[in-house]
Amino acid sequence: MKSRILIAGGLLTLGATLGAYALRSHRAAPAPSREPTASIHSAISVQVGELKRMTLHRYVTGYGVVAPAPATRHRPAAAAAIAAPVTGVVTAVAVTAGQRVRRGQWLMELNSGSTTAAYAAQEVARLRQLYAEHNASLKALQNAEAQLALLRVTAPLSGTVVSVNVKPGAAVDASTVLAEVIDLDRLVVRTSIPEMDAGELKAGEVLHVPGASQLTATLAYVSPTINSSDGTVMAWASLPPHSGLRSGQFVRLRIVTATARDALVAPSESVIRNAVGGSGVLSVVRGREAIRVPVKMGLREDGWVQVSGAGLAPGTRVVTVGTYGLPTRTAVQIRGATAGSPTAEPSPATDPR
Repeated sequence: MKSRILIAGGLLTLGATLGAYALRSHRAAPAPSREPTASIHSAISVQVGELKRMTLHRYVTGYGVVAPAPATRHRPAAAAAIAAPVTGVVTAVAVTAGQRVRRGQWLMELNSGSTTAAYAAQEVARLRQLYAEHNASLKALQNAEAQLALLRVTAPLSGTVVSVNVKPGAAVDASTVLAEVIDLDRLVVRTSIPEMDAGELKAGEVLHVPGASQLTATLAYVSPTINSSDGTVMAWASLPPHSGLRSGQFVRLRIVTATARDALVAPSESVIRNAVGGSGVLSVVRGREAIRVPVKMGLREDGWVQVSGAGLAPGTRVVTVGTYGLPTRTAVQIRGATAGSPTAEPSPATDPR
């Protein structure tokens, strides 16, 4: 009797164990897939822009100071600091700061220790009369005129009196600057360009002074020497008359050293530059794919870069945002567009559906 009970208990235990094992095996087995076995490639969301044609420039940028034009082979300097020709006392000042004067116009008179301007003028008038009557020599007249020229100071050029530094009664000598005259229609921008950027500079290149109304000038002079104290090359360009700039004013400037007209250009953010050389790659959008295309790069300006490569033309769509890390060929989905790009697919936030 006991043996039957033991056998029955063993059979029940074995059945329970087999049932638990079968249940665990059923739960661990993967459910049959209803999806196709082929691998799925998700499209990468990107933004695009378009290639276009425009004129690009290469610039050397810097700072400059507005100053009177220096003397050239054909014209005198546009500014003069007028020193006292003799030691003496100022007796009359005929001009004020801001007044326009003509070349040869008298500005002030002096008395020297030996004579006065009034007496020298009378002596010149007397000798001119005598010379006309053949009663005085030409040398005597010229000496009298030279004496008067030392006491009657005149403007050495036509321009504007920018400062008057003396008053009647002031004692002066040869080191005293009596007044300053500048021809304000003959101003230049002087600049000092670092040696590493100055190699491309040459006379005749265009200089821009950015501002409310951008001014354009032409480089008239580029120094053939380098300033050893700061490693710069001095250059200057003549400003147009009535430029609105003041002598002594500090300005930003850009000098055009190269121009690419009607160049094929791409948005700068679409070009991945190679580590060496002027080459890179673009991700060109063709249909629903982005394909990497090697390009040669040229000038850069205002967010655009000159490019050339096989199959590129105005209107070609290229990836801008999202181009870094893209495979050589990959499916893309256009969600937004940069300026100049065609209409993109609406993003989920703006999709009217």
